[in-house]
Amino acid sequence: MSIYKVALDSVSAHIAILDKDGNIIETNRAWSKFGVDNGIETEPSCIGRNYLEVCDRASKEELDEPAVIAGGIRQVISGQIEEFFINYPCHSPTEERWFALKVVPFRGEGAGSAVMSHENITPLMKAHQELAQREKEVRENVEKLEESNIALKVLLDHRQKDREKLEENLLSNVRSLVLPYVQELMDARLAKRERSLVEIIEDRLNEVTSPFMNRLSSLHSLLTPQEIKVATMVKEGRSSSEMADVLMISVSGVDFHRKQIRKKLGMTGTSRNLRSYLLSLG
Repeated sequence: MSIYKVALDSVSAHIAILDKDGNIIETNRAWSKFGVDNGIETEPSCIGRNYLEVCDRASKEELDEPAVIAGGIRQVISGQIEEFFINYPCHSPTEERWFALKVVPFRGEGAGSAVMSHENITPLMKAHQELAQREKEVRENVEKLEESNIALKVLLDHRQKDREKLEENLLSNVRSLVLPYVQELMDARLAKRERSLVEIIEDRLNEVTSPFMNRLSSLHSLLTPQEIKVATMVKEGRSSSEMADVLMISVSGVDFHRKQIRKKLGMTGTSRNLRSYLLSLG
């Protein structure tokens, strides 16, 4: 046995050498073993068989795998291309298998023939399938997470709107159902102690509602129409005398409204500028 035959038999790939007509003129041990393991009915080496005819008979459509393989081999033998390569399935009744077929010209004596190499790439293909499945699962999980995020965002939006509505209702109820009675008490002839208690009640109500005054729209639920006008002009930077002229009231009347606005915003007893506070709300 020549050293070249020994080298050919040492290769794990299934090797076959074809002549210019596609006849198998040599194979290696791996080729023969594959035939035996898969119950081949002819000589396992397949020497003498025409590989192109085998592909042609197996072909059912013009561009199926046997037809593509036969076409690639013919192009290599004729010198049209330097190399032909394809991955193809070769499943048995008991397992799935894939092979990589590479065809190159035979260099040296026997010019016009070709060398075929079949390499079992089943582990690689199964790893690729597993990776594709993992990628699919990741995509599905990402889609589910995105859907959950959208649902959560909608829920949070609804909750925020509910909270804003609750705040608006609370401010409106305090303004319409509580403060008028507090004002009536303030206008009544109360003893000093009772007046102090009413003032404390008014201050505490303003303290309770002041955390909700983080939007200018909330002011409309708490301030009177005249106080809204004054607050708007304060925000614009108008002086008390300018406001008095516009509203056709006295400067002391403007000052009274400013004092009431500060009280309702929980700013009584603080040095914070009213205009700066109103600007922060806008």
